Amino acid sequence: MPLQRLQNLSEISSHAWDALVPDNQPFLRHAFLSALEDSGSVGPHSGWQPEHLLHIEDDRLIAALPSYRKWHSYGEYVFDHGWADACARAGIDYYPKLLTAVPFSPVSGPRLLAARVEDGFELLKSLPGYLEIEALSSAHINFTDAFTDAAMAEQPGWLQRIGCQYHWQNRGYRDFQDFLDVLASRKRKQMRKEREQVAGQGFEFEWLEGGALDEAQWDFVYACYANTYAVRRQTPYLTREFFSLLAERMPEAIRVVLAKQGSRPVAMAFSLVGGDSFYGRYWGCLAEFDRLHFETCFYQGMDYAIAQGYQRFDAGAQGEHKLIRGFEPVITHSWHYLRHPGLKAAVKDFLKQERAGVLAYAEEARAALPYRQT
Repeated sequence: MPLQRLQNLSEISSHAWDALVPDNQPFLRHAFLSALEDSGSVGPHSGWQPEHLLHIEDDRLIAALPSYRKWHSYGEYVFDHGWADACARAGIDYYPKLLTAVPFSPVSGPRLLAARVEDGFELLKSLPGYLEIEALSSAHINFTDAFTDAAMAEQPGWLQRIGCQYHWQNRGYRDFQDFLDVLASRKRKQMRKEREQVAGQGFEFEWLEGGALDEAQWDFVYACYANTYAVRRQTPYLTREFFSLLAERMPEAIRVVLAKQGSRPVAMAFSLVGGDSFYGRYWGCLAEFDRLHFETCFYQGMDYAIAQGYQRFDAGAQGEHKLIRGFEPVITHSWHYLRHPGLKAAVKDFLKQERAGVLAYAEEARAALPYRQT
């Protein structure tokens, strides 16, 4: 099977691509990935050259790996800077490398797109040879789901890595009070107090679907998003154009909540929905207000998930502050193929130790959850 590569998603129909994407995966849809490309958020200038790998048989797309040729490790959330540094010290080229992932989005899902696990085997088997021909040091498949894990487990030479995120589970709550009722008394009071503090500052919240925002509102959303980078003297990953393109191409999956004082919006949170899941992605504010971040990003999202019947609220990377608000530790997976034998041996040892540490941390973290002990 000759592996085919695509450097622009517009070269394949959205119908053919989306036929392999599960309904609950908005980040893998043709609309989302092509909006990243067409808006200039990814491309050679940003060190993210699209290089989607395809298995096509009789003019039919059988399997795909949404992938990028990378010249750095930013925007990935599975940190391999230490591996790159070790290579630099040893005089080994670590970049360019091949990354199969959703750019700038630490969200788990199928990274092998195929109707059946077996349909992806040919594509995965051809990867090591492809790396050699293209002089790529390594391949990395980040934030995989059980489907992709099952396929990867059959492939020789790959190393599995784990990490930890925090997701909130909606256990059939009727409303936010119902959720509060399952918490330990002190934690319940703390959350109620946080919400009252925000309400006391005169904030009201407005939820909008993607198609309901006009360009002026998208300007505001982007100003908030960009400000979270500006305060850290960083450049935003996404361009302003991305938000307009996404709103045009998949408005039904977008949810924006605006935090308003009177009629004036001062903060926002941008989320996507798919299947039974609610994905909190970007947040930003144009002025600092006490506890507004927790209300806009977490409590509003919980309220919305309960009201709309979403079972899972994935609020992204990092977050001991999520833990104490009821977001539970979830183990994430990624897979790594390193061509250099010495690097592979060193990373294999490192991952063994790291794995034990992550599992111990996740277990320990559960003790910080606010739920009542039964």
